[in-house]
Amino acid sequence: MTSATIIGLDTAKNVVQVHGVDTNGNVVLRKRLRRGQLTGFFANVPRCVIGLEATQGAHHWARVLETFGHTVRLVAPQFVKPYLKSQKNDHNDAAAICEAISRPHMRFVPQKTVEQQDMQALHRVRSRLIGSRTQIGNQVRGLLAEYGIVLPEHLSHVRKALPQLTEESETRLSGFAKRLFAAL
Repeated sequence: MTSATIIGLDTAKNVVQVHGVDTNGNVVLRKRLRRGQLTGFFANVPRCVIGLEATQGAHHWARVLETFGHTVRLVAPQFVKPYLKSQKNDHNDAAAICEAISRPHMRFVPQKTVEQQDMQALHRVRSRLIGSRTQIGNQVRGLLAEYGIVLPEHLSHVRKALPQLTEESETRLSGFAKRLFAAL
């Protein structure tokens, strides 16, 4: 199929640009593939070193390409940029990735397993939820201040005060406001 020993892949949402060189550094492969064509194409390519920028989806594609016997190297985008020879586009990006991974002292990003990605996803979601909780607490405090109810800054104070403030006997809040704050 091809005699490429090093291939650079620039993955986008729907299209992947492939750039391959032989052992002498001569360009032997330039191809644009749809995402759905990628596995079929690389199943038929002789084993080689494939480079990807460590961006979204790279760990998935690294695992997929390794099932075909290829060696996959992930490189951080900031280490690819110096090898970009002209304006930024998919083809030039793929060529820069190919060039970057051929460098002997290049630092590569360790590939994540599915379990490692699960743990990373858990931490990111948890962090986002904690941030959302803090934002809602601050918003509640700000809205309550508009009704003349000032609460201390910590989230625990909001948690303690809200049940009392949403009771029927509370007169500073309207029925609508009580339902709104109860929902928050």
